[in-house]
Amino acid sequence: MNKTRQHNVYAAQWSANGGALGSTDLTLPGASVFGENVFSTAVQRERLPKGAFKALQAALAEGTGLDAGLADTVAQAMREWAMEKGATHYTHWFQPLTNLTAEKHDGFFEPVGDGTAMAEFSGKELIQGEPDASSFPTGGLRVTFEARGYTAWDPTSPAFVMPNPNGALLCIPTAFVSWTGEALDHKIPLLRSMDALSNAGIKALQLLGETDASRIYTTVGPEQEYFLIDEQYYFERPDLYTTGRTLFGAQPPKGQELDEHYFGSIPERVLAYMMEVEEELSKLGIPIKTRHNEVAPAQYELAPIFENSNISSDHQQLTMQVLQNVARKYGLICLLHEKPFAGVNGSGKHNNWAMGTDTGHNLLAPGDTPETNAQFLFFCAAVIKAVKKHQALLRASVANVGQDHRLGANEAPPAIISIFLGKELENAFEMIATGKGTGVKKGLMGLGTDVLPQLPKDGGDRNRTSPFAFTGNRFEFRAVGSSMSLGFVNTVLNTITAESLDELTGQLSKELKTAKGDIFKAVSAVVKEVWAADKEICFDGNGYSEAWHKEAEKRGLYNLPTTPDALPWIINKQTVDTFKKYKVLSKRELESRYEVFVEQYSSKLNIEAETTATMARTMILPAALRQAELLRHAGSGPGLTRLSEELAALTEELIDGIFVLEKANDHDGPDGGVKHATYMRDTVIPAMTTVRSAADRLERIVADDFWPIPKYSEMLFIK
Repeated sequence: MNKTRQHNVYAAQWSANGGALGSTDLTLPGASVFGENVFSTAVQRERLPKGAFKALQAALAEGTGLDAGLADTVAQAMREWAMEKGATHYTHWFQPLTNLTAEKHDGFFEPVGDGTAMAEFSGKELIQGEPDASSFPTGGLRVTFEARGYTAWDPTSPAFVMPNPNGALLCIPTAFVSWTGEALDHKIPLLRSMDALSNAGIKALQLLGETDASRIYTTVGPEQEYFLIDEQYYFERPDLYTTGRTLFGAQPPKGQELDEHYFGSIPERVLAYMMEVEEELSKLGIPIKTRHNEVAPAQYELAPIFENSNISSDHQQLTMQVLQNVARKYGLICLLHEKPFAGVNGSGKHNNWAMGTDTGHNLLAPGDTPETNAQFLFFCAAVIKAVKKHQALLRASVANVGQDHRLGANEAPPAIISIFLGKELENAFEMIATGKGTGVKKGLMGLGTDVLPQLPKDGGDRNRTSPFAFTGNRFEFRAVGSSMSLGFVNTVLNTITAESLDELTGQLSKELKTAKGDIFKAVSAVVKEVWAADKEICFDGNGYSEAWHKEAEKRGLYNLPTTPDALPWIINKQTVDTFKKYKVLSKRELESRYEVFVEQYSSKLNIEAETTATMARTMILPAALRQAELLRHAGSGPGLTRLSEELAALTEELIDGIFVLEKANDHDGPDGGVKHATYMRDTVIPAMTTVRSAADRLERIVADDFWPIPKYSEMLFIK
């Protein structure tokens, strides 16, 4: 048995080996582990003096700061709770502009004069930290000789304990800000945008006669897609552990053509992994609801219940971390790249977004008769108006190098932003705009046999090709990348909707005077105007078709297929004016993000190109040469001559491609900025593609035991 076959057999022989979680009787008191590692409101009530607990909750509700005494009391209770769970250190856990999280660990124990140590943790240490701000991506907000940055406790996102085999760590969610007061992270703008939308929405609600609500929250429920492969294959592929995706790989005889993986029975090893992931996330208070196989082989998905946008964003970062950490216990690697394998579906993160009041009312719930639901029509119209105006910015908010392999392909929403409302809502808006229409009859759907029950029929079908689809009581922004933070995407959604709500509230105020206080009549007038001006953004057809591309162009919609096309919209005057008006991001802060995202695009492509050239030279070319030597020793004959000629031609093509790629990636293009990103897209990527094309064809004709890296047929199907 050759080396390749041995690896495959080894990868397929996983067993629980006594390490399974075992079953738990969830009917027993205390059996649930949900939130056990979270310094939650319940824990605060138990641990804090009654007066301190009330003061803390009042401060959180009113958005005011904590005085020094209260901060010290909270810090002491938090430390004692964390140490009981094995924590010896704490960290200010924050989210720099890397799509990852960052942490610096400080010990609770400090030496005292008698040669011993005492556990200390003050309110000052809880509220503020000071990490180095110079080495994180800043886009020019900081320079390397200016290092001071601050982390500031976000008390609205509960602290939590992260266990590890040798102890535990108290993690305190924080914002990350420069010495100049400018946001260096994703959390600060998100919180600002939530405030902006709440302020704008409350004004609208008051005009609409809703006076009980005092705050509007945006909520998010992100569906996370990911791949799992055996770790042995991962560590045998420099492209995977360096870039997160396969830079080489011929298509296997069987891919996803049979659709047999989608929603199929979950493999035992994967299910065991999923169950432990869910348990660990449950301990962190993350409410996972759904798990299933996705379309591509070796691809899976989990989805939580909706949460406040800020908490959901924090929890999503934790989810990605736990997915990757737990995988190693099962001999697996979790891949979060948007397109780790060519030729099969990539991974996204569907951002299910809604608006709700502090009184528990979902503002995007249409009810049984949306055409008469004035409040819903108003808020839905505001979203339509916002997406139409800022469609290009929304596309830019999900742009990165991994997304360019996915957006526009047949497994992901197209690069043209559009809204799918469904027949019921489209008819409702048409009825308001024209006074004509009958609505959509929902009714019941018979299944042709008395054994099966009649099912309630929804008012419209769903459209999987829509980037921004209404799905019952929320909008699903389907274009977010698997590896991406939710912070910037939801900051954009919240801010543009706040602007739209303010504009429509101004119009509503005028219409109410004309309509003599008739709210529905006034709302109808506003909605009619929005529909007339912005309905071009609504589309219910096949978003992948060439016909839609042509139609979208006629409608004046933007088609931004790649990251260099989209990113300039982050610093477009329209974007700058909106974000400045709502004090979410200043022009300088927007420019910093633009610079960071552009630099990340070029840097990641540079890494991919160097990895491609290195693997081609040192792994794939030697395999081709060994095959040539094998053919030389095989003797002569017409068939062998044909094989030798075929191999020689592909080998020469590979060698030529390597030299072209190395030259193209030698930084001969324009210096910096989007010009360099465009050069990488237009020159370096085609050179990489040429090398890959030759290598993938060589994979099909080089002897199996010569081929130096695991193949798709192994990585995707052996688990």
